[in-house]
Amino acid sequence: MDEQTVSSEIVYSGRAVNLRVDTIQTADGRVTTREIVEHPDCVAVVAVDANDNILMVRQYRKSVGKELLEIPAGGIEPGETPEAAVEREMREETGKQPRRIVKLGGFYSSPGFCTEYLHLYLVSDMINNPLVAEDTMGIEICPFRKDEIQKLIASGQICDSKTIAGLLVYLNIGK
Repeated sequence: MDEQTVSSEIVYSGRAVNLRVDTIQTADGRVTTREIVEHPDCVAVVAVDANDNILMVRQYRKSVGKELLEIPAGGIEPGETPEAAVEREMREETGKQPRRIVKLGGFYSSPGFCTEYLHLYLVSDMINNPLVAEDTMGIEICPFRKDEIQKLIASGQICDSKTIAGLLVYLNIGK
């Protein structure tokens, strides 16, 4: 069922996102609007260390007002490949540079209102090689055994959608 765009207007343009309002015509002829958050594509990373632990990061998220436990993730810079973004984000968030990067798939973060697509990767064989970034201050690196992951999800200790999706993909197909 296709929706035809009648008009489109950017009503907010920010550093990280734009807000677009599209006037659309539905398949049955009804005219209405859609509010769409434009956000560049990102990478999400399941990082497995030499001890077979999954490295996650704990960081404060202002939008929800609390610290969340997440897999490393971040934006793809203009002109950067997803694989290069994986390497940069890992170095910035964990201080580790992966020597093995494998694509696991990908998914839309919130397709009901947002354009963001997350490229999911598995990394391993990591060496210490930190890269400093101003927005990664206060990140705590948290290693977890694979057998702890489902309990962390079920208990709500992991409540970030990209982290849940990424870890479940890894646990079910990425091994």
